[in-house]
Parts: sequence; C-alpha cells; structure tokens
Amino acid sequence: MGNIRLFFEESLSINLISKLDKSQSHYISKVMRVAKGQSFSLFNNSGEWEAQVKEINKGIVSFLILKKIRSVSTAKEVWLAFTPIKLNYLNFMIQKATELGVTKFIPILTERTIVRNINEKRINKIIIEASEQCNRIDVPSLEKLINFNQFLKLHKNTNIIFGDLNSNNDKIIIKNKNPICILIGPEGDFSEKERYAILNLKNINSLKINNNILRAETAAISMISILSFNFLS
Repeated sequence: MGNIRLFFEESLSINLISKLDKSQSHYISKVMRVAKGQSFSLFNNSGEWEAQVKEINKGIVSFLILKKIRSVSTAKEVWLAFTPIKLNYLNFMIQKATELGVTKFIPILTERTIVRNINEKRINKIIIEASEQCNRIDVPSLEKLINFNQFLKLHKNTNIIFGDLNSNNDKIIIKNKNPICILIGPEGDFSEKERYAILNLKNINSLKINNNILRAETAAISMISILSFNFLS
C-alpha cells in the first residue's frame, strides 16, 4: 500500500464499494500505477481506510474498503487568522500551516489589506494535498472571508496570539482551554486603531517573534512552530 493516500469526501465504511473521481483515478492508475487487486489508502473525518482497486473501467477506478487503519484523534484547536497576500506566498503559507497542524484557517480583511479576495477552491485544494502528503487525517477547514471587526466580535473568548514587533513579551501564556488563534497582519501591518483593538481583547498574547520585520508567511510559520513546540508536543 505504501504511502499512497487520498482524501475522499464521502462516507467510508468496511465493504463499501465506490469510485474515485476522474482526477484521483488518473493519479492512482496512471501516475502511481496501482493495478487491480492492489491497495492504497483513503481518509476523511471518519478515519483512514485501506482500499483495494476492484476495477479500472474507462479510466475510472472502483474500489473496495477492506479495513480501517486509523481513527481520528482529537486534535488541539489551533487556528490561523490571516489577511490575503500574494498568491505564491499564500499558497506556501497554507501548505506549511497545514503540515504544522493548523485546524482552521480564517481569512480577514483589514485597513491595509492589499489583496481583497481569495480563491476558496484553490486554497481547499492546497489544504487537501498538504494533508495527503503529511499523513494527517483531519483536514483543516477554511472559513469565509470576513472583515476585521467581524473577526473581533466572533472571537472575544478565543486565545489570540498576536505577532507584534512592538511587544516586549517573549512568552505565551494560555489560561483556559478555549481554541488558540494565531493572528497575522497584512503586508503593511495592522493600523494603530486595529492594533489597539487587538491588544484590548480579553485573552490576548502579544508576542515578539524576532527583531526583524518578517513577511506574513514567515511570521505565520514561525508562530505556529513556537506554539507547537511549547503547547502541542
């Protein structure tokens, strides 16, 4: 079975017979050369399952679920709130954040956000591909794009970790079991008004990551790594 893993959106169970879509069928049969009778892995929020190729007909792979390999473990909720950035940098950030264990992505619009929209379909594709590659079962969710004030209202009780170059704090203190959300600003940083609003949140941790000014994607990966080392390991 090797390391061939595919995300399958529909429900999975033992003895289920179903079909892969055209793209996944091509990957299994033409790219990875998995033949009839050979096995590969399918996963979704029901767990990870061993699937056997039952038939390949007109380029479409039919499969039979043989057994459950892994169950979904309860992951600690780590969210990433970010402002849209240039496409290549955004793709990289989403991919690496998925690999590092982020469970939810929250795109927000701020006063200085330059890129004002996101391609949800493209981002979800990157999330799924990264999940397949990094051996995780739970696939992170992507929230709808919201503005900065909406974000503050929705996350009054969330533990916010805010990367702030002006902060003297170099430690993260989490006092409750609420979800943790890393907040990353736009390329031009938050406005003073926005920064004031963030620092007045109930469960705020402002954190100085580095003395240098970091790109948004670098700041995100750095903060996730710091959080993972201190709280998630």
